[in-house]
Amino acid sequence: MAKKATNKKSNLPMEEVLWKTCDDLRGSIEPSEYKHVVLSLIFLKYAGFHFEKRRREIIADGLEAFVNKVEFYAAKNVFYLPENARWQYLKENAKQPNIATIVDKALADIEKENKPLHGALPNNYYSSIDIKPEVLGSLIDKIDGLDNILVSADGDDIIGRVYEYFLSKFAIKEGKGKGEFYTPKTIVNLIAEMIEPYDGIIYDPCCGSGGMFVQSMKFVESHHGNRRKVSVYGQEYTTTTFKLAKMNLAIRGIAANLGDYAANTFTDDLHKDLKADFIMANPPFNQKSWRGQNQLADDPRWDGYETPPVSNANYAWILNIISKLSCNGVAGFILANGALSADGVEGEIRRKIIERGLVEAIVILPRNLFYSTDISVTLWILNANKKARIVNRNGEEIHYRDREKEILFIDMRQMGEPFEKKYVRFTDDDIQKVASTYHNWQREGHNDTYKDIPEFCKSVNIDEPDGVADKGFSLVPSKYIEFVNRDESVDFDTRMKELQTELTNILRAEDESRKDVLDVFKNYGYEIKL
Repeated sequence: MAKKATNKKSNLPMEEVLWKTCDDLRGSIEPSEYKHVVLSLIFLKYAGFHFEKRRREIIADGLEAFVNKVEFYAAKNVFYLPENARWQYLKENAKQPNIATIVDKALADIEKENKPLHGALPNNYYSSIDIKPEVLGSLIDKIDGLDNILVSADGDDIIGRVYEYFLSKFAIKEGKGKGEFYTPKTIVNLIAEMIEPYDGIIYDPCCGSGGMFVQSMKFVESHHGNRRKVSVYGQEYTTTTFKLAKMNLAIRGIAANLGDYAANTFTDDLHKDLKADFIMANPPFNQKSWRGQNQLADDPRWDGYETPPVSNANYAWILNIISKLSCNGVAGFILANGALSADGVEGEIRRKIIERGLVEAIVILPRNLFYSTDISVTLWILNANKKARIVNRNGEEIHYRDREKEILFIDMRQMGEPFEKKYVRFTDDDIQKVASTYHNWQREGHNDTYKDIPEFCKSVNIDEPDGVADKGFSLVPSKYIEFVNRDESVDFDTRMKELQTELTNILRAEDESRKDVLDVFKNYGYEIKL
């Protein structure tokens, strides 16, 4: 693992130092534009660093005649830069009054020369936002400060870390309702460690800035896999976020098929015939009006199921994911808790999914994990093949047992550590505890390696008494996981009525979490009327 670079004067990680210096200029730029301004400059710095490095290699090999041939750079996964797009040229012109036009021209020419970047870079962006020349020039000077760490460390790792760090900081800064472009890294790590995307096709139907793909590749590398055996497919609806993803993946050297443009997964599916081995996703929570009254009613993705309701897209995302699974495919995705017990059409869809043996694990997560919402959410693990089988992975035989009639419930609400004052993130120990519990439960010999633990995990048979069918096919973990009664003197009915009163005022203010909490009380027979 590359050593974490620090600033010797401050002993802070370099990406944090860079963030602090760049953030000083935030007031000079519209908040909604700031991340795009900075991240595109970071990309130019990255491209310039690797271009110059490759250029020196070509000359050292005695091939100076080919120093301006695109293919000599593309062969090493390096972008060819025309002279006017090289970082040195941008730095020399940083104080020019037309620096915005110069940067726009550099980005356009880089995209023109490098096919993998088509549709990825901003188009006449800096000129259109009317950024002051002195502000843009100052940002270029700040980002030029990456030199002292790029020359002494693995450039791919450092620039990727800076880009990822900035994405997370922008998501935190923008906060509730605006951080959808970034899924916190520890959540992605948890999904990767559970579904283990070693090789095959990985798909994300709502990929945001591409974090699922980045962490998947890190997982492969950390477990000594071969990232060349992984193919990446995704789709993103928002144009600006689509470009962030393309840049993020380009910086990491990850080849990906995100389609040629930003598009709505439901109305313009760019991967209609795709069958993926691994699916990782963080769809928009409780998305309303995702289709018209008569649109998509007969979409093939719902074949064998009811058509998901217009009022909430949760089950549309689930069925889209199921339709993309290969015969041995595994999916890990995040949804709002209301999907665990939703009734009506959604309840019928959930029943069929469970009866068909697709649900493998349900992991309820703590509040305050996401920068865009403070509600508690759930990680769903679906598996298209829960039968007994042997899988060879990196030379190791893994013996899976038959789990077709079982679902594992895990409660992580007491896990995590404080982060950035008001957020929570998982520790490595948290992730390993949950992943190893899940893997032990899946495999032969689980009677020796797995056991139900009160307030943490429970394996439930679908058809047995008090199983999932008996509970109306609800997937609410608290219906199954045993909880320790630490105060026998407290009357449950009295306490629930007290909580009804306490929560009524909260729910009136917290529209986003209202449905989830109301559903929990309704399950216990206590209806809150607002």
